Amino acid sequence: MSLSPFEPAPLPDDAIELGRIQDAWGIKGWVRIQPHSADTEALFASSAWFLQPPEARFARGFDAFAGSVRVQVAEIKPHADGAVARFESVDDRNTAEALKGVRIYLPRSAFPKAPEGEYYWVDLIGLAVFNREGKPMGVVRDLMPTGPHSVLVLEFSDTVDGKPQLAERMIPFVDAYVDSVDLQARRITVDWQSDY
Repeated sequence: MSLSPFEPAPLPDDAIELGRIQDAWGIKGWVRIQPHSADTEALFASSAWFLQPPEARFARGFDAFAGSVRVQVAEIKPHADGAVARFESVDDRNTAEALKGVRIYLPRSAFPKAPEGEYYWVDLIGLAVFNREGKPMGVVRDLMPTGPHSVLVLEFSDTVDGKPQLAERMIPFVDAYVDSVDLQARRITVDWQSDY
């Protein structure tokens, strides 16, 4: 099957995977989106997305397109814990069902500017975290939503029984513990100790 409304296009160098298509929604070509983050502002702000086939383990029988494609978003709206969207020229359930498992990308440069003091999660991943005394606390591996605030999940090297191993540390991402975030220096300073 060929989905001619989808324009073959290489992923931009700064492309970031923001979610996946879960399934068709309704009978008029809409798809249900599962975002990777609770922050969906970038998905809603962009009129064009890049799509890639599902990962190999989920792609059995996938033949909607090969490589990456660019699609125009005709409509998008919030729905339950995700969103639903309709692409231009996709107007039937069968075509929408063929997109199950497809990965959604946007270039980081297309994200709306974050308000002062707010950050996109993707910008925090990989930042080095130090406490006020300059002691390294680890590197941000992930952020975990906990309801009222997010938690930085750090990875750091530790020694257990004389053997080096990777360990995990969690720090609430709130003003009480986070002194500063310097995206250019790729550094976060926190009021935290290694024995907390």
